[in-house]
Amino acid sequence: MSLWEYANPKKFLALSERVMPVLWVLALGLLVGGLAWGFFFTPDDYRQGSTVKIIYLHVPAALLAINIWLMMLAASLVWLIRRHHVSALAARAAAPIGAVMTLIALVTGAIWGQPMWGTWWEWDPRLTSFLILFLFYLGYMALWSAIDDPDTAADLTGVLCLVGSVFALLSRYAVNFWNQGLHQGSSFLRVAALGGDSAERVSNVFFYPLLTCIAGFVLLFLALLLYRTGTEIRARRIKALLARERIAS
Repeated sequence: MSLWEYANPKKFLALSERVMPVLWVLALGLLVGGLAWGFFFTPDDYRQGSTVKIIYLHVPAALLAINIWLMMLAASLVWLIRRHHVSALAARAAAPIGAVMTLIALVTGAIWGQPMWGTWWEWDPRLTSFLILFLFYLGYMALWSAIDDPDTAADLTGVLCLVGSVFALLSRYAVNFWNQGLHQGSSFLRVAALGGDSAERVSNVFFYPLLTCIAGFVLLFLALLLYRTGTEIRARRIKALLARERIAS
């Protein structure tokens, strides 16, 4: 069985209908469990206090904000090279989800930054690149809406996705490029035993609920992506039928 078989809208919709119920159940279970675990059953950090618990929303949203754009890039490249309509519609369907995740990351980052840095906003390299990424999401969605011909819209948004990918990667590695930024480097994969140096590593007591939340966010994205892509496919079919009726009449 080839993955390209699901470029066929009928096969894609049939797969989505089978997979989505499982994804919804797993996503909601992991999200509710992970957030409850993180917010109610983990201790305060000895430096950041209860503010540290914002990571259970901020980190998953920030990871998805970047990786959703990269998924859109991959789908756009498939469209530009192989002209599979499902891939173009999947990229379009993912954009609003990515925009919401980017907004969540910016808002939760500001909530964390105010007590930690003494300001709601700082023109830090990673924060600035995230703001630009959010504007790219808005521009991508606006470009889709502004062009009537769907194939032309898919072509132009695919090019925009290529350009915006620079900022998606910049958001991920900004701390490495500019060491003078306020935003700390990634500590997600550096796990310490309980009682370790939490200034440099994420302790297991925070890491495991965080991992659960990340898994829940990822599965939620997949469920939303399948749902929204199916909606885009059906909307395109309706437009095609209406166009045929106008021509016939």
